[in-house]
Amino acid sequence: MRTNILQYLEETAARVPEKVSFSDGKDSVTFAELYRGARSIGSFLAEKNCRRRAVAVLMDKHPHAIVTFMGIIYSGAYYVALDAQMPSLRMQMIIDTIDPAFIITDEKHRKTADALGREVLIYSDIVNHTENAPLLDKIRTHQIDTDPIYVVFTSGSTGVPKGVAACHRSVIDYTESLCEAIGFDENTVFGNQTPLYFDAPLKEIMPTLKFGATAYLIPKQLFMFPVKLCEYLNEHGVNTICWVVSALTMISSLGVLEKTPPKHLTTVCFGSEVFPKKQYELWRNALPEARFFNLYGPTEATGMSCYWPATRTLGENEPIPVGKPFRNTDIFLITDDGKEAPDGEVGEIYIRGTCVTLGYISNPEKTAEAFVQNPLNDKYPELVYRTGDLGRFNSYGELEFVSRKDSQIKHMGHRIELGEIEAAASTCEGVRQVCAVYPAEKKKIVLYYVGEATSAELTAYLLKLVPRYMIPGEYRNLETMPLTANCKINRKFLLDEASQS
Repeated sequence: MRTNILQYLEETAARVPEKVSFSDGKDSVTFAELYRGARSIGSFLAEKNCRRRAVAVLMDKHPHAIVTFMGIIYSGAYYVALDAQMPSLRMQMIIDTIDPAFIITDEKHRKTADALGREVLIYSDIVNHTENAPLLDKIRTHQIDTDPIYVVFTSGSTGVPKGVAACHRSVIDYTESLCEAIGFDENTVFGNQTPLYFDAPLKEIMPTLKFGATAYLIPKQLFMFPVKLCEYLNEHGVNTICWVVSALTMISSLGVLEKTPPKHLTTVCFGSEVFPKKQYELWRNALPEARFFNLYGPTEATGMSCYWPATRTLGENEPIPVGKPFRNTDIFLITDDGKEAPDGEVGEIYIRGTCVTLGYISNPEKTAEAFVQNPLNDKYPELVYRTGDLGRFNSYGELEFVSRKDSQIKHMGHRIELGEIEAAASTCEGVRQVCAVYPAEKKKIVLYYVGEATSAELTAYLLKLVPRYMIPGEYRNLETMPLTANCKINRKFLLDEASQS
């Protein structure tokens, strides 16, 4: 039984040492190089007594960052990846929260790292450090599966970032369940879209380590050039992608699927946002032989918790389900009165199982708010994660995501789900992307959209699908949707803009 994620690396490096593990298209590391480099970095940090400490990593999305992550875990520490593009205040807040033993960086980011007020290590100075096998073995004997291995920071509602700590146990459980559900193997060639400072890359990192697959860390700038992006996928034989919806719709909405189709793709996983049905169908029609999966899950439950294989035709107005939970994960819905929601009714999504993470680092108050006693169990202690998402179970027993609880508004005396407006508007001819916001002080729904449709056409279309009180009070047409670093629609930016103008 595995109790440490490094066992994946060790087994695979022994089996296929010379196979490329991670690459960005220019620089690559084999499994043997990954193993040796990680043990060297781990030895250096272990000799500095970093066990149970945070170690920050300030590097670009590059194979060397993966080597660094594994090295930190070998030392008994846990890694916290930073983004060089983060505002300096946010980066400093993260550093102050985790109090890292070191910041590992490279020459490119040395100046930024030095300004954070912690001891800085340069990757090239430690990656060839002499391995200290006896010390690493000693550390391993004391490691258990609930030891943390990373902290990922999410946006806090108060502006203070929250660091989610995950352990070996939850990541191993996630890896096994994800691979079983989707069906990765040693022939999988991943094309990674997300930055490494999120938990999302686990979908590529962990199966690569488990099977001896290969993962390409796609340079961020390519996601601004859809044709070049698809050419990159084709050049490197990428057959599997696990992307946020906005990255997929950028390709389909601009007609790139017809001009430069990603010809090797056999598996397309999507998540983090609702996939507009029109764009979903464009992908399905362009890749009729490919398998499609909708994934859902929060960082606080180690990434993804549910999956839906697209094996049936959806009804005209049926949303794309997020499906059923992974093995060893349970999903239930709680209504506002604290009871379990009947099938077909909306409730807040709760998650229980090994996937639930350790909580928010150095933040017991926020941890207590979100990681709560199971409201359906009063017999023994059982912590579950309260997601803040609303969902319902359909007639197939599949979970449907409705909206964020904080996107549920009260307008003209009615309770409204902004996600319902978005879902309806996204099916209108001449609309490619939508985002509905509600600046409370203006007491009106503002719909941002990308496409050629006019506001009059949108209003007329929406009147056929939703009640009049759900019709937006204002429409704003954009050339492109503003995106976060993870390529999700930047809702906060749009809400702030709608509030100020």
